[in-house]
Amino acid sequence: MSLYTIGDLHLSFGCDKPMDVFKGWEDYVTKLQENWQATVKPEDTVVIVGDISWGMNLDQAKEDFAFIHQLNGRKIILKGNHDYWFVTKTKVDNFLVENGFDSIRILFNNAFAYGKYAICGTRGWINEQGEQVDKKVLLREAGRLRTSLDSGKEMGLEPIVFLHYPPVYNTTECLEMLEVLKEYNVKECYYGHIHGSGFYYAIDGLYKQVNYRLVSCDYTQFRPVKVRNSK
Repeated sequence: MSLYTIGDLHLSFGCDKPMDVFKGWEDYVTKLQENWQATVKPEDTVVIVGDISWGMNLDQAKEDFAFIHQLNGRKIILKGNHDYWFVTKTKVDNFLVENGFDSIRILFNNAFAYGKYAICGTRGWINEQGEQVDKKVLLREAGRLRTSLDSGKEMGLEPIVFLHYPPVYNTTECLEMLEVLKEYNVKECYYGHIHGSGFYYAIDGLYKQVNYRLVSCDYTQFRPVKVRNSK
């Protein structure tokens, strides 16, 4: 039972928002499905680090969730900046139950056990030069990460963190998020959000004692990335 991760699927079965128009995204849904099924086994777990569906509400996102549900493995998903369908965790949980999407769970102010590890995380927030930072939202996200890590700590498990936004990008650090990672002695952090020319500035390796890995699906060639071999 291996652990994988991938991000930024940007599915749009229920709305008119095709990604195929962008360079490198041609026929990406077919590539994603084929690579996923060839890589992930039914007993495996995959963490999807946000930007899952372009649907503006749960009705528009339903077909995208149906697509994810039929893929191999248990899926743990977290919110990205384009996941407008996300209302509250309770409403999303109810939506998943009502539609029989029992292979999908939400990572939001909680943690999930995987062997001796705790799957922890949250969306994070903007830390890119030239972008407007909402301090209130940033502090809220740092608090949510701390709540998730506390949940993992209560289970007595070693944390692996999954975020949508990178806590460090190019020369810009999101100190509020980095402080939480340091406080909880986090050694691994997987994130998405970055695409195209932004790959050049992404931190993909060791930075201040944390191993960062960019897993946006166009960066990974639409193939889930292995985090752990097996429990």
